[in-house]
Amino acid sequence: MPTCSASCRTTRRAAVGPALLEQLPPDGSGGHFAPVRVNDQLTLDFMTVGATGAAEGTEGHHLAFDVDPETFDAILGRLHTLGVPYGNDPSAPDNGRVDHPLCARGLYFADETGNLYEVMSPR
Repeated sequence: MPTCSASCRTTRRAAVGPALLEQLPPDGSGGHFAPVRVNDQLTLDFMTVGATGAAEGTEGHHLAFDVDPETFDAILGRLHTLGVPYGNDPSAPDNGRVDHPLCARGLYFADETGNLYEVMSPR
């Protein structure tokens, strides 16, 4: 099964981004990784890093998800409910816009470690 690793300060917080995106609970914490199973073929493994993150040689990642319109609406609703800033540009992931340059609707949001999540919908 393919995996993608990204960093975060705590494994619990690491799982928040993907779980928010796909409404999936983390598969559990295994040591310094927090695996989040996206589907039968993909698991995102988030690694715990220290409080200084990038100073320790880690960097955030850009994780993009192409979703159907209903899923996009659900994600946008959860971002609103949780007060998570989002935007339509990776350099301004907090401008509150969803008019994406590459698709009908899209948004970016970031976590505290610098991982940038992108969600795109064709309609």
